[in-house]
Amino acid sequence: MGMNISKIRKKLFAAPHVSLGHFPTPLEFMKNLTHNLDGPQLWIKRDDCTGLASGGNKTRKLEFALGDALAQGADTILTTGGVQSNHARQTAAACARLGLRCILLLVAPPDWATDSYRTSGNIHLDKIFGADIHIIPQGADPNEEIAAYAANVSDTGGKAYMIPLGASTATGALGYVACALEIFTENPNVSHVISAAGSGGTQAGLIAGFAALGEDVICEGIDIDAERNRTEQRTRNLLPDIMSLIGADHVTLPPVIVRDGYAGEGYGVISPLAETAKQQVAHSEGLILDSAYTGKAMSALIAGVKEGRYGKDDTIVFLHTGGFPLTFAYS
Repeated sequence: MGMNISKIRKKLFAAPHVSLGHFPTPLEFMKNLTHNLDGPQLWIKRDDCTGLASGGNKTRKLEFALGDALAQGADTILTTGGVQSNHARQTAAACARLGLRCILLLVAPPDWATDSYRTSGNIHLDKIFGADIHIIPQGADPNEEIAAYAANVSDTGGKAYMIPLGASTATGALGYVACALEIFTENPNVSHVISAAGSGGTQAGLIAGFAALGEDVICEGIDIDAERNRTEQRTRNLLPDIMSLIGADHVTLPPVIVRDGYAGEGYGVISPLAETAKQQVAHSEGLILDSAYTGKAMSALIAGVKEGRYGKDDTIVFLHTGGFPLTFAYS
């Protein structure tokens, strides 16, 4: 039996948090795409409209992660990602707003990276927001690098707070418990939520939120870095702690579903299927998706509709996790 929605909200916002985004984000019906695919009802949750630094899904996570950081007296935030990390860009912007020092440890770009990928898009915005950027080599352990920089912060009198890849902790994932409540409030007929999946926190929060409500909503993550097993395990590992934080330890969790076959050759690498999906959505709905995350996730949704994975009576919500600056990185 599910929990009352107001009880879940009360547990959520008893946790330390800060206000960084514009919520609730719009939930829009994709009328033309639904018609063109002759499939189920297709909706899009516009988390590209969260507002912070051109928007994106990490804003929800950072409200809780940085709330926890401030509650612990931190003055310096350390996190990691690739040079085109949406998470790093939103963290840098949030730190600027909150008056926190931001140290970004960004993994060196791969050999295939163009000049635009190396210097434009998110990393350009990181610099504008005043982040302290350090490039770490391919193959280095980002957690070890973060720990070393955090020790230096402590040695010089600062108070460091470390946020792992994608802010995908149980605390950060509370932002997507809140998102699940929003979606259900806006459209209680939802049967599926589809999102890009990498570090696991977004999907884990959605699964936890709907499970806590007692709603049989299928939350599908779409692997975006050709590491399905790793992503699935990351997601599964987060769930017990999330459920504990919202007082839902007693709730039975559904299986974690991460679909592969749409990531192309790996993280950030352009996939022809994703590029076709991006074009189809741009032409039918006037919406911009990106090549690393949402384009790949949308290609899986479109393929699933064509393959009959979903029924005509299904109501599917596609989570737009942002990534607009990546448009310029791939130009």
